[in-house]
Amino acid sequence: MNTLEINNVSKIYANGTKALNGVSLKISNGMYGLLGPNGAGKSSLMRTIAGLQTTSSGNVIFNGNDISKEPSKIRQYLGYLPQEFGVYPRMSALDLLNHIAVLKGVLNKKARQAQIEALLIKTNLFEHRKKAVSNFSGGMRRRFGIAQALLGNPKIIMVDEPTAGLDPEERNRFLDVLSEVSSSVIVLLSTHIVEDIRVLCSNMAILYNGQIVKQGSPENLIQDLQGKIWKKPVPKSDLAVLKNKHNVISTRLLGGKTSAYVFSEQQLTTDFEAVPTDLEHVYFHILKTSKTNNYAA
Repeated sequence: MNTLEINNVSKIYANGTKALNGVSLKISNGMYGLLGPNGAGKSSLMRTIAGLQTTSSGNVIFNGNDISKEPSKIRQYLGYLPQEFGVYPRMSALDLLNHIAVLKGVLNKKARQAQIEALLIKTNLFEHRKKAVSNFSGGMRRRFGIAQALLGNPKIIMVDEPTAGLDPEERNRFLDVLSEVSSSVIVLLSTHIVEDIRVLCSNMAILYNGQIVKQGSPENLIQDLQGKIWKKPVPKSDLAVLKNKHNVISTRLLGGKTSAYVFSEQQLTTDFEAVPTDLEHVYFHILKTSKTNNYAA
């Protein structure tokens, strides 16, 4: 069992920006979701875990090793898929994976070839192995990214906004691959897409302004709000008035009509409809509460 402990980590950049403020998490094998808006600190936390930047305070422990002091202790076990990554022009998937595998220290040629072939099959890219990665579609390139991240049998895999820009079929295929590999390693999924967290992750944390404002299992977080979310169709012209009277956490446009979603622990009037809570409601409620409480990094 692999364990990742993030202990009261803060990061202040040279320009004075506080990207992380007292972040603490404990993560073990499986899929763990980091959910938050752009600028919440997700990428900064990922870079800190990967040993690409030092902490201003606090530390990161991976399998008993303080990687804040010895970044190499995690890099040798790390697979990383950033949101965007470059490739060599005209280099085939097979050749590029071979090159990356050598850089990762997979030096035995026979073992390297076997691992690359297995990963090309797992990511449904075997028939495209001789094509240039630079000519791959967005979905194929993301699957190639997972293949390169899995080289060298990593113990922790970090993926940043993995399904951004993918069509539904490619997204499902990509999520299937992530789910399959997460049983024996830590997969850290950083995203602002709530649905990715809901379908994949057994545990999650919500970041806002560099702080963990909520953590737990999606099921428990949803259950905590069950019976407290109400919906009301509302003309846009009346929305400001509704927001002044009630705790509106979000609005949705469906069929050209706007519905407002309200958090209330008390039953509302008959023009409001109680709705089953989903993870998106949780996310918007936590963000609204965090803004109201003036969380500041």
